[in-house]
Amino acid sequence: MILSDILQNVKIDQSIGSTAIDIFGIQFDSRKVESGHLFVAIRGTTSDGHSFIPMAIEKGAIAVLCEELPAEINEHVTYIQVKDSADALGRTAAAWYGFPSEKLTLVGITGTNGKTTTATLLYELFKMRGYKVGLLSTVKNYVNDEIIEATHTTPDALALNELLKKMVQAGCQYAFMEVSSHAVEQRRIAGLKFDGAVFTNLTRDHIDYHVTFDNYLKAKKRFFDELDKNAFALTNIDDKNGTVMLQNSAARKHTYAIRRPADFKTKILEENFQGMLLNMNGRELYVPFIGKFNAYNLTAVFGTAVLLGQDELEALRIITSLYPVSGRFEAIHSDSGVTVIVDYAHTPDALENVISTINQILQDRGRLITVVGCGGNRDKGKRPLMAQEAVNGSWKAILTSDNPRDEEPMDILNDMLAGLDTEQKARSLTIIDRREAIKTACALAKEDDVVLVAGKGHENYQIIKGVKYHFDDKEEVHAALNSLQ
Repeated sequence: MILSDILQNVKIDQSIGSTAIDIFGIQFDSRKVESGHLFVAIRGTTSDGHSFIPMAIEKGAIAVLCEELPAEINEHVTYIQVKDSADALGRTAAAWYGFPSEKLTLVGITGTNGKTTTATLLYELFKMRGYKVGLLSTVKNYVNDEIIEATHTTPDALALNELLKKMVQAGCQYAFMEVSSHAVEQRRIAGLKFDGAVFTNLTRDHIDYHVTFDNYLKAKKRFFDELDKNAFALTNIDDKNGTVMLQNSAARKHTYAIRRPADFKTKILEENFQGMLLNMNGRELYVPFIGKFNAYNLTAVFGTAVLLGQDELEALRIITSLYPVSGRFEAIHSDSGVTVIVDYAHTPDALENVISTINQILQDRGRLITVVGCGGNRDKGKRPLMAQEAVNGSWKAILTSDNPRDEEPMDILNDMLAGLDTEQKARSLTIIDRREAIKTACALAKEDDVVLVAGKGHENYQIIKGVKYHFDDKEEVHAALNSLQ
């Protein structure tokens, strides 16, 4: 592909050399560069791609896109200088893969919690309507029926556009995509055309990366700010930040809610550990989902489907046949009358939502035992808050390991314990080994009790000292329950 065509949507500050040259690939990782490639120098969180320009040229790069020109200019290489090379990477990736987002109806879902469930259920609903559909999510990526394992909530710009192109080639008409704050901030979605955006909620998360909550909020808002007038923006009006998302958006604005008047309104009529009876826009339906947060997710799914032109009654009919996403408030019922809930809740707000939902259904008929940990090398500020939520809402809280990564597990647990007073500590146990913590919780549970295993959900691994071990909360729960029979 001609370099000038690749750069057609990139704002160039300065160029040195010819842009009428053939490019045979784009890379931002100098180790992957081959002869005839364009190398894009990105300033990352741990390293600066500008340092690797000489290596990229040595490996065969014939063009370099960068924010700062190197001191030494190679006369055989074309240099393109831009203000934001991460943004330019997104735009060059879109051009390289033939602007696939323009050939699909692409909807992005953003927010702290509910992205995976909302995106996945939209994928399922449109599949049931007979469409070919793509999904980009934390759990799995789908090109219609083909599964492609996910490594990030939102892939890098090159991988993202490659996946979207595969969807186009497979005949997909729709694609639903989780859009993380990292993806917006790092411009992974630059150059994509979104037909719609959904905002779920905003609570504390990723402060280790964004530093302040305000920065985190602005990253989410930027996604809506960049929508064009032909797109729709659907926001949770019950969340105090819901209206913020719409403030500077040119998109058509729509709302959904449980508490306030909205375009798409749901009321929970009844709920138990098997499901909920809902009133959605004036019509009653029973769904095998539990919790107010799932009522929000389903309302977002309904609203999005209608805004994409689907018949309201048909959308509601299909919603009644959808099932929870793996590891999202997934209930396991034992013969002894104990219910175990496996959930991905890994923020204080998500944990509080899950715990309050369980307690509302229990209504003091049984006790709640919560198993929870916090990830290593991540936001330390939420650790005491997670412990407080677990202890305050449970009969017994068991603090344990999540993904310790490079940290000492006990250091993480000490950070959690620092948020508890003497009385709260007396209602908690500290068990470093997650398997033992799950076993202990199941052993403590009696008939009508609920065990909540929080934090990992769909994940089937633990990362300890840089090594990834197989570990699946659901497998451990089944093993623990079987050992008690």
